[in-house]
Amino acid sequence: DPSPVQLIVQFLEQASKPSVNEQNQVQPPPDNKRNRILKLLALKVAAHLKWDLDVLEKSLSVPVLNMLLNELLCISKVPPGTKHVDVDLSSLPPTTAMAILLYNRWAIRTIVQSSFPVKQAKPGPPQLNVMNQMQQEKELTENILKVLKEQAADSILVLEGALKLNKDLYVHTIRTLDLLAMEPGMVNGETECSTAGLKITAEEIQCQVCYDLGAIYFQQGATNPAVHENAKEKFFKTKELIAKNGSSSLHFTIDEERLAGYCQACGVLTSSADDASQQATPYSQIHSCMRSGNYQDLVKIFLEDNLTLSLPVQFRQSVLRELFQKAQQGNDALDEVCFKVCVCNTVCDVLQGRIIDIQFCQLFLKPSKEKIDFLLEVCSRSIDLENASEGLKRKMAEFLKNLCLGLEDLQLVFMISSHDLFIKLLQDDERKLLIDQMRQRSPRVNLCTKPVTSFYDIPASPGVNIGQLEHQLILSVDPWRIRQILIELHGMTSERQFWTTSNKWEVPNVYGSVILGIKDNLTRDLVYILMAKGLHCCAIKDFVHAKQLFAACLELVTEFSPKLRQVMLNEMLLLDIYTHEAGAGASGERPPSDLISRVRGYLEMRVPDIPLRQVIAEECVAFLLNWCENEYLTMQVPLPLVQTNPYVKLGQLLAATCKELPGPKESRRTAKDLWEVVVQICSVSNQHKRGNDGRVSLIKHRESTLGIMYRSELLSFIKKLREPLVLTTILSLFVKLHNVREDIVNDIAAEHISIWPSSIPNLQSVDFEAVAVTVKELVSYALTINANNHFWLIIQADIYFATNQYSAALHYYLQAGAVCSDFFNKVVPPDVYTDQVIKRMIKCCSLLNCHTQVAILCQFLREVDYKTAFKALQEQNSHDAMDSYYEYIWDVTILEYLTYLHHKRGETDKRQIAIKAIGQTELNASNPEEVLQLAAQRRKKKFLQAMAKLYF
Repeated sequence: DPSPVQLIVQFLEQASKPSVNEQNQVQPPPDNKRNRILKLLALKVAAHLKWDLDVLEKSLSVPVLNMLLNELLCISKVPPGTKHVDVDLSSLPPTTAMAILLYNRWAIRTIVQSSFPVKQAKPGPPQLNVMNQMQQEKELTENILKVLKEQAADSILVLEGALKLNKDLYVHTIRTLDLLAMEPGMVNGETECSTAGLKITAEEIQCQVCYDLGAIYFQQGATNPAVHENAKEKFFKTKELIAKNGSSSLHFTIDEERLAGYCQACGVLTSSADDASQQATPYSQIHSCMRSGNYQDLVKIFLEDNLTLSLPVQFRQSVLRELFQKAQQGNDALDEVCFKVCVCNTVCDVLQGRIIDIQFCQLFLKPSKEKIDFLLEVCSRSIDLENASEGLKRKMAEFLKNLCLGLEDLQLVFMISSHDLFIKLLQDDERKLLIDQMRQRSPRVNLCTKPVTSFYDIPASPGVNIGQLEHQLILSVDPWRIRQILIELHGMTSERQFWTTSNKWEVPNVYGSVILGIKDNLTRDLVYILMAKGLHCCAIKDFVHAKQLFAACLELVTEFSPKLRQVMLNEMLLLDIYTHEAGAGASGERPPSDLISRVRGYLEMRVPDIPLRQVIAEECVAFLLNWCENEYLTMQVPLPLVQTNPYVKLGQLLAATCKELPGPKESRRTAKDLWEVVVQICSVSNQHKRGNDGRVSLIKHRESTLGIMYRSELLSFIKKLREPLVLTTILSLFVKLHNVREDIVNDIAAEHISIWPSSIPNLQSVDFEAVAVTVKELVSYALTINANNHFWLIIQADIYFATNQYSAALHYYLQAGAVCSDFFNKVVPPDVYTDQVIKRMIKCCSLLNCHTQVAILCQFLREVDYKTAFKALQEQNSHDAMDSYYEYIWDVTILEYLTYLHHKRGETDKRQIAIKAIGQTELNASNPEEVLQLAAQRRKKKFLQAMAKLYF
C-alpha cells in the first residue's frame, strides 16, 4: 500500500496534469470538480499527518510541497497575490493565520536546508526520460528557491509578527476540510471559529517559530556576524520553551541535539568578556583565545580537556588546521603552538584508541629535549593513575613504549624510560624486555632504524602538501599568492589540471575555449583561475579584489594573446561600470567622461574573432540610457551596430522615444517603431504538428524567436534601467499593450499612454498572459527605484483593482495621493486623482462593505454622484465607522438625506450627529465660494488622512 506522502504526490500530480482541448492544444489543468477533489484529498492526507513539516519535508520534493501549501493557503481563504507581510495575522481567522505561518515556516526552512551540502546520489543506468524529468524538477526547485530567497525578508517579518500574537491557533483537520468541501458557506461559520480544527497552543507556535527563525538567522550570520545575536536569542528561547512545556506535548518534533549544537555555536560566536555563563564553556574560551592570540591559554585548555574529554575530535582537528594555516602564512611563532596542540590531540587519540595522526609523526621526525619534556608533561596530566582503568593504562604504556622504539637518540630514550609515569605504567619485566630490544639494534645504523618503516614510507606528505596548497588556492584572492601556489603545485606534479580544483570556478563558454587552448599548463591554469575568481568577486560586489585579479590577468595575457587582452579590457570596462553604479552613481554623480568614451568605444568596436559576452553590450546600453546619453544613441550609433546588436537597437528606439516626449503626434514615428518591436517580442509563434492519430494540432511557444530577443531577456534588460523617464516610457508601452486586449474589463492608466497605437492587427499572436505578468514585474521593479512616483503607484493600484484585490488597491491609491500632497496637507493634483481613480476607490470601498466611505468619496467627483452616495447610505451592514465619518461630509444634500434616513429608521443619536454636521456655519450655502471650497478641502484632507491610517 502507498504511504501517506506517496498519496499526496499521486493526488497532486493527477490534479496538475494539463488538459488537451478539441484542437489538440495543451491547456492548463482545468478547475473542475475532479481536480478539486484530488487537491482536497492531498490536503486531507497532510492533515492526517498533522501538518508535521519534518515528515513532509523528508518525503516530498520542494515543488510538490510548494503546491500543497499553496493549496492550503487557497482553501484557507488567503487572497492570491497578497503579500503575507501586509496581512495582520491577529485579525484573521485562526486557520487562515496558521496556514500563512505554515507556508512562511516552510519557506525559511527550505532556504536553510538548501544551504547545506547535499551528497549526490549515485547515478544508475542513463534513461533519457528519467534524466529529463530529474532536470525539470531540478530547474523547478531552483526557480522556487529563487523566489523564496527573494521573499525571505518578508517571511522573517511574518514569523517575527507571529511571536507577538500570543494566542492559540488552529490548523485544518480532515473534518474541517470536509466541511469546507460540503458547504462553502460554512467558511464564515464553524470552520473559521475559534474552536475548529487541531489546536496549536501559543507556546507551541512560539517554540516552532523561534527555532525556524534561529536557523535562518544563524545561516545569515555567515555573511553578517551581528545576526548571530538574533539567532542566539531565538535558540535559547526555544530551549526555554521546551524545558517549560516538555517536548512530548508538542504537535511537532525539534531535534534537540541539533538545537543544543546551535546553542553551543551561538554561545561561542557571540561570547563577550562579561558573559560569565558562556565563558565557562571550552568552546567560547578557545574562540576567544584564537581571536586575541592568547595561545598559552589555548594550550592549557586543550591540556585540561585531555582529562575531561569534552571537546569532539573534529573540533580539536579544526583548531589545529586553523593554526597550521596561520603558521604557513608566515607566522613562525605559531610553530611551537602547533606542536603543543598536536601533542595534546595525539595523547587524546591514544587514550580513546584512535590511530595517531600523520602530523604528529612529521613534527616528531626531529625530536628535542624540550619536545620530549612537553610530551611527558601532557601524558602525565592526561591520565589519573589512581582512578584510570587498566585498559587506559595499557594504551598509554604502549604509546610510550613505541615512542622509545622510534627514537634514535639514547639520551631522549633515557628521559622517557626514567620518568615516573613510564616506571608506574610498565612492569619490571616489560622495561627489561624493552631495553633488550633496543640493545639488539645494530650499532651501524646508530638506532636509526624505524620500527614501523612501512608507516614512514607512505608517500602521504606530498599528498598532504598538495591538498593544503589546493585549499589555499581556493581561498586566496591575492593574484601574486595564486601565482606562487600554482608554481609550487606544478613543481610537485605535472599530471594535474589545477583549473578544475573547484567546481565554483566558472568562466563563460565563449572565453573557456580560448583559455583552454593555451598550451602551457601553468599559464592556462593561472589565466583561468584569475578570470574565474575575478568574475566571482564581481558577482558578489567585491570590486576591489576583482580589479586586482583582472589587472593581473590583463598583464599576463598581454604578453602572448591580443585576443585575450581585448577580452580582459572588455571585462574591466564592465567592472568599472558596476563599480561606478554601486558607488558614486548610486548617489547621482555622473560618470567620468573617460568611462562614457570607453562604453561608446566598446559598442563601436570592430575587432574580428573576439569572443564577446552579450551582458557587456546589455550593460553598456543600459548605462548610456541611465545617464541620458540619448543624443549619442539616437544620432551617432553606427547603423551596422543597430542592425546586428538587439540591445543597441532597443536602446536607440527608447532614447529616441524619450527624446520626443512630449511632442506632436507626427513626431512619434519612433514610438510606433518601438511598439512594433515590443509587440513582436511578446508574440507567440504558432506551429502545426501532426499527431499519431493523423490530426493536426496547433502548438503555441511562449518564448517566441520572432522578435529581436526573448521576453525574459527584455525584462532582464529593463531591470538594469534606473532613469525615470525611460522606465515610465517602457512601462506605459506595456500598460497600453495590456489594455489593447479585447476581453479586458478594467484598463490600467499610465503616463504618456496616448503616444502608442491603439490597436494590433493580429491580436491572437500576442501572449497577453505574459504581458500581464511583465506589467506586474515592471511596476514592482520601478517602485524599488522610486517608491514615491505617484504615476507608478497608480499603475500598481490599478493592477490590484483589476485582480480584485481591493484593500491593496486602496492602499496604493491613497499612497499615490499622499506622496504628491505632503500626506494630504496640500491639494492632490487633479491628474493624480482623476474621476476614474476616484470611481475605482468608490468601487473598492463598496466591495469592502465600507458604504459611508463610498458616500464621502462620491463628493470628490467633478459632479457629485448622488445616486451612488444615497444607495450606499441605505446599506445598514457597513464595515466602516459610519456616523463617525459624518464630520468629513461637506455636501449639504448628502447630509440632509442622512438626516431623513436616520429619522425614518428611528435612529435618533445618528440623526443628531448628521444635524450637527449640517449646522456648521462654514457649510452655509450663503458663504462665499472661497469659504465653501476651504471647508471642503479641510474635510478632504482629514478624511484622506484617516483613510491612509486605516489602509497603510
